[in-house]
Amino acid sequence: MTDSPAAPVRLRPEIAALPAYRQGKQADGSAHKLSSNENPFGPLPGVLEAVAAASGINRYPDATAGRLRGALATRFGVDEDRVHAAAGSVAILAQLISAAAGPGDEVLYAWRSFEAYPNLVTVAGATSVTVPLTADGRHDLPAMAAAVTERTRVVIVCTPNNPTGPTVRRDDFDAFLAALPHDLLVLLDEAYAEFVTDPDAVNGLGATGYLDHPQVVVLRTFSKAYGLAGLRIGYAVGDASILSAARSTAIPLSVTAQGEAAALASLEAEPILRGRVAELVERRDRLAGGLRDLGWRVPEAQGNFVWLATGPETARTAEAFEEAGLIVRPFVGEGVRISVGEEESVEKVLRVAASIVQNLPEDHPVRTLA
Repeated sequence: MTDSPAAPVRLRPEIAALPAYRQGKQADGSAHKLSSNENPFGPLPGVLEAVAAASGINRYPDATAGRLRGALATRFGVDEDRVHAAAGSVAILAQLISAAAGPGDEVLYAWRSFEAYPNLVTVAGATSVTVPLTADGRHDLPAMAAAVTERTRVVIVCTPNNPTGPTVRRDDFDAFLAALPHDLLVLLDEAYAEFVTDPDAVNGLGATGYLDHPQVVVLRTFSKAYGLAGLRIGYAVGDASILSAARSTAIPLSVTAQGEAAALASLEAEPILRGRVAELVERRDRLAGGLRDLGWRVPEAQGNFVWLATGPETARTAEAFEEAGLIVRPFVGEGVRISVGEEESVEKVLRVAASIVQNLPEDHPVRTLA
């Protein structure tokens, strides 16, 4: 339930009871904000100039984001009508869920995963069906396939999974698709795809991608690796008729001219992007390895974050990090997600994590060393 006062009009009861999306806590002063999976680097070269040049804020933007869609279509070798842009990939998730599912329908996804999923399904009027992750934080795809019913209209697969970190493997995803009805919409949420180093991971837009599977729509974003979280721009690639339906449910003109210009400029800075991603991946692997050396059980980390399944100690763990000037993302009763931030934050995280793990019970499932 929310703490909002009673509304003076009749609202949908499920919406009135729905908690608002909880953003990662902001950081004050000198604290490191490691709570929102943001990119610690500033905009790529050319981005600020492109945003400044698109300064006609008294005019509406191109509702189709045509220049960006054209650039992405060329990059992925598809027709332009197979690319859709919106104010972040989460907006496209909302559009596609609304296009495919309504009252009496089901949307299936693993849990815990991206915390916006339940809200998006409820707003659409559909019902969430969740399947627990495996013990190592992965999607249990066979169990998800078994949970599909005649009412299932959408399946969401988040890879790497936010907040736990592991990817879905390509062979497993192929077997999963083979087990599903051919007319069931599958949303492959790849918001962190640029950070993936596992060669066996599914890659919806790679050389062996899934664009020949009409039921699969691949979602990506410029918020993470490209560092444009504040401009809200993401995209989807998939079947033209499905994306047309998504556009029909969208809020018009939600992609600003500044966001489109920034995304286009970011695509032009690909070599620098790859260098930054490589640096963040090295930092991520060093952070995850350091935590494991301290005795933490850390799932495979393939995004720009690591996960500690602290369970009942979650709130206390987050407080300990905050007291040390590190703002992390707690999921009460479940765990803590720590984004990969500035270089100087790594040793601080490890130092605080060392003191925390020593005070956990020896049989706590997050510990690897007794």
